[in-house]
Amino acid sequence: MIDILLLLGLAILLGLGGGKSGKKLGSPLVVGYILMGVILGTSVLGVFQPDLVDKLNIINYLALALIGFDIGGELSLDVLKKLGKSVGCITLLESFGAFALVTLAVLLLTRKLYIALIFGALACATAPAATVDVLREYKTAGPLTSTVFAVVALDDAIAIIIYGFASAFAKMSISGHEQISFITVMSVPLMEIGGAIVLGILIGMMLGYVTRQTHDRNELLILSLGSILICTGLANMFHFSLILANMAMGMTLINLPFTDKRTFDVMSSISPPIYILFFVLIGARLRIDLLPIMGALGLTYIIFRTSGKSIGSFLGARVSGAEDVVAKYLGFCLFSQAGVAIGLAVQAWHEFQAYGVEGYQLGLLAINVIVATTLVFQVIGPILTKFAVVKAGEVGRHA
Repeated sequence: MIDILLLLGLAILLGLGGGKSGKKLGSPLVVGYILMGVILGTSVLGVFQPDLVDKLNIINYLALALIGFDIGGELSLDVLKKLGKSVGCITLLESFGAFALVTLAVLLLTRKLYIALIFGALACATAPAATVDVLREYKTAGPLTSTVFAVVALDDAIAIIIYGFASAFAKMSISGHEQISFITVMSVPLMEIGGAIVLGILIGMMLGYVTRQTHDRNELLILSLGSILICTGLANMFHFSLILANMAMGMTLINLPFTDKRTFDVMSSISPPIYILFFVLIGARLRIDLLPIMGALGLTYIIFRTSGKSIGSFLGARVSGAEDVVAKYLGFCLFSQAGVAIGLAVQAWHEFQAYGVEGYQLGLLAINVIVATTLVFQVIGPILTKFAVVKAGEVGRHA
C-alpha cells in the first residue's frame, strides 16, 4: 500500500501543476486543481479511492474552517454598513429564486411533490470555497467582491433553514396522513445555525483578547490555528455548521476595536497547500460516469438552479438599490456547488430511508444527481466568477 503522506505530497504538487496549466489556458487555478483531482480519482487513474478520500475528511474540515474564517474577516461593520440592506435582500431572493424555479420545474417533470421540494431545497446552497479562491487569486476588491463575500457567508444558513421546511413538507407528502411536528423539524437547523454563531463569537472574542498583546508572528500563528481547530472541533461535536462558526469567529475578530488584520494575514500564509488538497480531493470524489445518470432531472436542475440564482440576485440588487455592477454580475458568482449541497443530499438519503421504497429512491436519486451536477458547477462556477470580476473591473484592486 502506498504511504498516505506520499499521496498527499503528490496531490499538492500535481494539483499545483494542474492549476498552473489551467491558468495558461485562461481558467482560474481552482479549476485545474479539481480536474487534476478527477484524474487522480476513481474516474481515471484510481489513485484516490473513495475509502481513502473519506479517511482524509480532516483536510476538508480544516479547509472549510479556513474559508469560513477568511469570509468572516471580510465582513467588517464598515463594509456591511456600505452594503446596507442589499445583502439580506439579495441573499433571500437568490436563495428562494433557486428554490422556487427548481421546485416548480422538477414538479412538472416528475409529478412528485416530495422530489421537487428536496431538489428545490438543495438548489439553494452555494459553495463558498471555489468562489472565494478565485477572488483571492485575482486580488479583487470593490462592491461586487464585498457583496459576494457577504452573500456566500449567509447563503448556507438560508439553505439549511429552507431544507428544514422542505424536508418537513416532503415527509408529509410521502407519508400521506402522518403528522410531522414543525417545532421538532425546525429546531435542528435553528440550533445548528444559532449554536454556530454563538460559538464563533465567543472564541473570536477570546482570540482577540489573547492576541492583543502578541507581536511574535509564530506565536500569532499558533494561537490563531489552535483557535480555529478548537472552533471546528466543537462545531463538529455539537453538530453545528463549522463554516458558520468560523465565519462568526472571523467576523467577531475583525470588528473588535483593538484587533487588526495580522491574524488573517498569518493564516493566509499557510492556507494555499491546504486549499489545493481540498480541491484535489473534491475532484477525486466526482465521478464522470454519473453524468449520464443525471439525465433530464439533472439537466433540469442545472438550468433552473442557474436561472433562479441569476434572476433572484438581479431582482434583489435592483429592489435594494445595489450598485449596477452587483446587479449585472453577481449571479455569475453564485453557481458553485459542493459541500453543503452534497451534505444535505446525504442527510436526505439517511432521513428518508424510513419512508419506504419511495423515500429510499428519493435519497439515492438526490445523491447521484447532486454529485453529478456538482462536477458541472465546480468547473463552470470559478470560470464564470472570473468573468464577472473582470467585467466589473475589480481585478487587482486588493492590496
